[in-house]
Amino acid sequence: MKYSITLRTTLLLASFAALHAADPVNIGTRRELFVDDALVEKMSGRAELRLHHPVPREVVQEHSAPWEGSGSGYQSIFKDGDIYRMYYGGWQLSVTPIESAYKSHEGFTCYAESDDGIHWRKPPLGLHDFQGSKANNIVVAGGPEFQNIDVAHPAVFKDENPNATTDAKYKAFFPRFRLRHPKLSTGLIPLKSPDGIHWSLMSETPVITDGGFDSVNVWFWDSVRGEYRAYWRFFPEGKETERPIDLYKGTRAIRTATSKDFIHWQNQAAVKYVDSPVEELYTSQVRPYPRAPHILVGFPTRYIEREWSESMRALPELEHRKLRAQASKGENRERFGLALTESLFMASRDGETFKRWNEAFLPPGIERKGTWNYGQTYLGWGLVETKSDFEDAPNELSFYATEDYWTGNSNRLRRYTLRLDGFVSLYAPMKGGELVTRPIRFQGNQLELNFATSAAGSVQVEIQDLDGKALPGFTLEECPPHFGDTIARTVSWKQGPAVESLANRAVRLRFVVRDAHVYAFRFVPGH
Repeated sequence: MKYSITLRTTLLLASFAALHAADPVNIGTRRELFVDDALVEKMSGRAELRLHHPVPREVVQEHSAPWEGSGSGYQSIFKDGDIYRMYYGGWQLSVTPIESAYKSHEGFTCYAESDDGIHWRKPPLGLHDFQGSKANNIVVAGGPEFQNIDVAHPAVFKDENPNATTDAKYKAFFPRFRLRHPKLSTGLIPLKSPDGIHWSLMSETPVITDGGFDSVNVWFWDSVRGEYRAYWRFFPEGKETERPIDLYKGTRAIRTATSKDFIHWQNQAAVKYVDSPVEELYTSQVRPYPRAPHILVGFPTRYIEREWSESMRALPELEHRKLRAQASKGENRERFGLALTESLFMASRDGETFKRWNEAFLPPGIERKGTWNYGQTYLGWGLVETKSDFEDAPNELSFYATEDYWTGNSNRLRRYTLRLDGFVSLYAPMKGGELVTRPIRFQGNQLELNFATSAAGSVQVEIQDLDGKALPGFTLEECPPHFGDTIARTVSWKQGPAVESLANRAVRLRFVVRDAHVYAFRFVPGH
């Protein structure tokens, strides 16, 4: 088994290298990030690609309304014109000594909105009754129209397909119930809406059925490739059955497919990884990165089941952890007390093969109430630009993740921030390091960098021919050290910043960094 995994990894690496060792990559004027090694020929000195981590900010929502609860989650977040929209499951899960997921009410899809992505409101929609009142923010509920659909696990987005019909400007995937109605075909049911508030079925039967769907399962319009793409939970060993106890056998993994109409899905394939171990991945949270939509980024939840130990007993809320463990012994395990979750980061250029960073992108963090438990740090599906706390500073990326999951009668949603393009950087300490790209072709007149240095650090760029020889006027010696901390700085040489004489020519870029991070680069039209 070890040999087969090693062989499979070797073959994946070889095919990945062959794919990127072909003709020069035409990057045009698109932004390129160092989230993988697709454009990396070699690194030397102390250079490395370094993963960065979001910074915790404020709690933006308490899911404490009576129709919400401790199991609320699976947020879908996106910017829509002048407002930010959020859809999430409202669900109360109470742990008792004999039951691990006692539901005091059925699940719902709830709706919130914001003017800045930081301060959120829950508008009283008046659509669905809860305990005799419609004064709530429930946007989708079960009932005759949505019978047997699990509306507590939504994946909602605005369809950017220019050919989307007016009655389907917003679309959603919901799982069909598996546990309550085991004789029904399981899978994903598509819904549509003209306004994001009023929803109807697109199909009465599941449009994707090959998988295990008791999680959030996402989709989007891929504007670069001109198709829809879906990602859903899957058990590659094929051991899932309709019996609840068997849902947790096999390896939690991710499957993908494409579609032209959101109804008929083809090209199904298991997501593959470059040089990553087999791990339990609960969700995928894949989407195009808005500033570089040819790159798909994902934030899968890693599920780890540990054992009782001194470290486990030292984690927060021991008594509640014991209660969870006791309540899940029906599976001959104590997993709800012993499992931990955290979010990873991965990126892909073809939608199937991902570079997955094996270190945690969003780890559980400092020990405190509501942390280091099953369900914490589930990242919502969506990253949005928000204003920085610093006046005149550029926008940041905001992420949203759950904490205090399955405890009490509510949980919390915390915001996290990261600099634009700041997932991974080319980094070297003061001793210095270098990175040389694979052959590329570009359009544009200037080279723009997103980078950060110390006061003593620097970034220099040399442009080379295919043989690695510096081109006259663009040598390292002719590039003065660039320093600062900015998302957009034009590189200049002694003769100036113009590079249009090299446009459409096959070249390499040589980055030399000292106590500095380079996050992204882009060739842009001159000013």
